[in-house]
Amino acid sequence: MARTLTLNAFLLTTGHHESSWRLPESDPHAGTEVDHYIRLAQLAEKAKLDAIFFADGPVLQGPVAQRPAGILDPVTLLSAVAPVTKNIGLIATASTSYNDPYNLARRFATLDLISNGRAGWNVVTTAGDAAAQNFSQQSQLDSSQRYARAHEFLSVVKKLWNSWEPDAVIADKASGTWADPAKIHPAAHVGEHFQVAGALNVPRSPQGHPVIIQAGASQAGKEFAGQWAEAIFTAHQSFESARDFYQEIKTKAVGYGRSEQSVKVLPGIVPILGSTEAEALELADALDDLILPEYAKKTLAQQLHVAPDVLELDEVLPEGLETATSKEKSTSRRDLILDLGYRKNLTVRQIIRELGSGRGHQTFAGTPEQLADRIEYWFKAGAADGFNIMAPVLPSGLETFAEHVVPLLQQRKLFRTDYDQSTLRGHYGLEVPTVDHAGLVH
Repeated sequence: MARTLTLNAFLLTTGHHESSWRLPESDPHAGTEVDHYIRLAQLAEKAKLDAIFFADGPVLQGPVAQRPAGILDPVTLLSAVAPVTKNIGLIATASTSYNDPYNLARRFATLDLISNGRAGWNVVTTAGDAAAQNFSQQSQLDSSQRYARAHEFLSVVKKLWNSWEPDAVIADKASGTWADPAKIHPAAHVGEHFQVAGALNVPRSPQGHPVIIQAGASQAGKEFAGQWAEAIFTAHQSFESARDFYQEIKTKAVGYGRSEQSVKVLPGIVPILGSTEAEALELADALDDLILPEYAKKTLAQQLHVAPDVLELDEVLPEGLETATSKEKSTSRRDLILDLGYRKNLTVRQIIRELGSGRGHQTFAGTPEQLADRIEYWFKAGAADGFNIMAPVLPSGLETFAEHVVPLLQQRKLFRTDYDQSTLRGHYGLEVPTVDHAGLVH
């Protein structure tokens, strides 16, 4: 069977461009309105996309003056979306640093059953002291500690999800036996971070268990992805860096005894589309002109781990920022921004405009045909298995992609014309995990 693209719709309030909420047609309250997301999910499903995806974090993202900051809990939100959709995958982000395995395993297993096997979990470790301080901690754990906890967290969650064998439920009214106790196994986990005794109280879903997704780009994050992830969301500005990352992730997966096909590598792309390239560039400029630079500079300084007064809007980045950060802080997004600024010799104001659409993800301004060409090239040349489509404005950006780009990809036989599977694991071409009598994954 020919390899085909994986396409997710990454949904964020009024769109990924930070100024999207300021457009006359935008509803600045849409980020907390479930009907907004139901319409987007149904639009993505009509276009036969693989999944919708929600980022999340246990902290108020600021500055709140800059863009809509009210974010609904994604698992709860997707539980409302599930009954009014049929095929589209439903991916939510949740942190291993600020949850316990049992509760999170149960929440995602519940979403998986509600949706008949369409759930995915984007695993994050959550960097930053602000989040830690919402959970009775003065500061975050360092990166090695966060990932050590995450590895054990995934091990426990897998034990819980696989504590029910697929045929454990008998529901035999004549004998009065609902389930076979011999086919439900306690987690019986005793580790450094977690002690979890019992079995999960939610049975398996049609896809076995939710798909595991990961988005870390640090060395520890890539090791984690190689071992655990079935899809990895990533940010790349250039084909070369995306291809190198793609090859590295595939190699790491093989190193953990997995196949290259067992993990999808999905960069983000922000499509700003017009009937001509000039029209697309005009639309991009119109959005960028709505950015308030002083707000954006504060956000950029936070991402670079420097004080705002270090940055001057109309000057290039100061030298030496690549070495001027604490090793305790997350650096993958910072490194991407520094590469962008230093490689292109951009001023701070220009960097802000570059980042306004996708916060470091690739922004593409052009025609639908040009975007289809870009997607096809990256896909065929070994830089991506597909993409997270990050519409700059919602719903219009997703509508344009669905109406004008998806048909081109279908004509090129790169993307499905209809669903042939009903689960997220099926859409991604992943096998249903099997379980032996000890409740272990094979």
